[in-house]
Amino acid sequence: MYIITNQLRENGFSVNRLDQIIKRNNNKRKFNTLEYFCIYIIMEDIQLKVENNIYDVKAGNIVFVGPHKNVEFGNIHGYDTFLIVFSSSFYERSIKDSLFLNSQLFFNYNSDIFIAPFINIEQMRVVFMERMENFRLKDKSLYVSAAHNAIERLILDAFLHIPTEEVKKDIKFDYLYCVNKFKVILQRDYKKAKKVSHYASELNITPRKLTEMTEYVLGKSAKHVIIEKLISESKKMLTYTNFTISQIAYELGFSDEGNFTNFFKKHTEKNPSEMR
Repeated sequence: MYIITNQLRENGFSVNRLDQIIKRNNNKRKFNTLEYFCIYIIMEDIQLKVENNIYDVKAGNIVFVGPHKNVEFGNIHGYDTFLIVFSSSFYERSIKDSLFLNSQLFFNYNSDIFIAPFINIEQMRVVFMERMENFRLKDKSLYVSAAHNAIERLILDAFLHIPTEEVKKDIKFDYLYCVNKFKVILQRDYKKAKKVSHYASELNITPRKLTEMTEYVLGKSAKHVIIEKLISESKKMLTYTNFTISQIAYELGFSDEGNFTNFFKKHTEKNPSEMR
């Protein structure tokens, strides 16, 4: 999925037909959503296998899939299934956006996916997909803005199909707000601060409380979130730069190459040199 990855790296999101993605994936139908959020616009009957659970989805539905899910598409042409893939950093511009991303749409307690119907297939094809392509061809900034608005529209429409009491029960505004702020601060400080206590202090809460919040919202401890960020950035630098391992260790704030190598090997079971 090299081309898709480039689109995501450049814009923070991508919109593609399923058949195009399968072709770029060497005709394989198995994918992992990685850290991305996915919305599948289904305009043909399709079978999905997500985390080894099979779902038969009829045309006229939208499927919401959260990060780090294994997905396999059934044997269809894929001309009429569209995949919208985007990062949290692309979508989150406000607390409201964070609430949407951390809602039952993408983190459903009862299922690995959330399915919501839409009314008119042709309207979805023309108004949404063709309109998006027109924005892409006209201007990049307009395309990005239109993509955000289109994703929000799909999310809002899907919320109509979640019972009101479930929406209220699912959302802890203070937790989501703090976790969102934590991720922003982590993006700023991950090279110099690797302890939970630093980020908790920035948020004026205890390390224990921060971990409670990240476990509720993300399903992982604050320490795990920090480690994942460091490993992710390490892999990027090892793969896409010509820096020596010593230089990468310095860039990421480790005391020396040995310290960085031990950290990387502990959490990936590989030496940094194996990534080159």
